[in-house]
Amino acid sequence: MNLRCYYEVLEVSREASEDEIKRAYRKLAMQHHPDRNPDDPGAERKFKEAAEAYDILRDPERRVRYDRFGRAGVQQGAGMGGFSSAEDIFVHFSDIFGDLFGFTNARGGPRPTPGADLRYNLKVTFQQAATGAEIPLKLPRRVTCDECGGSGAAPGTKPETCRQCGGSGQMRRSQGFFQIAVPCPVCRGEGKMIVTPCPKCKGEGILPQMRELTVRVPAGVDTGTRLRLRGEGENGVYGGPPGDLYVVIAVEEDRIFRRQGQDIVHSCKITLPQAALGIRLEVPSLDGPVTLEVPKGTQSGSVLRLKGKGMPYLGQNRNGDLLVEIIVQTPTSLSARQ
Repeated sequence: MNLRCYYEVLEVSREASEDEIKRAYRKLAMQHHPDRNPDDPGAERKFKEAAEAYDILRDPERRVRYDRFGRAGVQQGAGMGGFSSAEDIFVHFSDIFGDLFGFTNARGGPRPTPGADLRYNLKVTFQQAATGAEIPLKLPRRVTCDECGGSGAAPGTKPETCRQCGGSGQMRRSQGFFQIAVPCPVCRGEGKMIVTPCPKCKGEGILPQMRELTVRVPAGVDTGTRLRLRGEGENGVYGGPPGDLYVVIAVEEDRIFRRQGQDIVHSCKITLPQAALGIRLEVPSLDGPVTLEVPKGTQSGSVLRLKGKGMPYLGQNRNGDLLVEIIVQTPTSLSARQ
């Protein structure tokens, strides 16, 4: 099989935004849906090919790996991304097709829905960014009600099947090539009605809860670094998997160092005689004081480099450099003897 570039499959540029990729996939999926092309044996292949491309490019981390290493960086095994059928694809991407197709599971009623992802903005010190740290967090999230087990019905009772839709949660009608399913207006797509709500969660099936966890901040992070904690987001609904927690890093400024990528900059003042004659100085570094040789004749504004004394590179066994900017203090007033 000729494995085409994912961007070529979706007909977008490598600089395409998340919304552009989403719109392009939706257009291709509707165009090549097998039900709409019953006499075209290649339609299903194109349909699955577009689904595989979108599944990779919609995930920021996997998109970065694909941009760097191609398919080898996001290897998924044989088959079109692991999708077995058109229905499997539409269910997997229900976030963009749910408004057209009100999917339910095979037994009727609402299908399992993944929990929402959460974001937490974490501020760390310059030193924590340099050495790494384990930081405890407390954050609210919604969990399954322990009183009703998430059903929303009071203990000793259970939800009743909706009489309007027969428990499917849908009202179907035909439109063009497709059979459109809209949520049942009576049960709001749930397929069941709660007659006696749980007193603890008021029929919601979920409760707010404060959760404590520890996030490991790797050495070398910078402002904007995003850490992903799988399964630490909101709980799923109807047996769906939990979402993820994204911790977004903001590094505080330091009073001694300035950062330039993985290099750090320190400004050091010396006198005019020291600049003219040269001097050995002790300057601060991330690991403590280090010795710096300032050669004679050094000019103000010169930058001296200490290799490997800067910030660690994420995931690599090497560091940036410490750049020492020399500032020569020129006297503003001299006596006749001076």
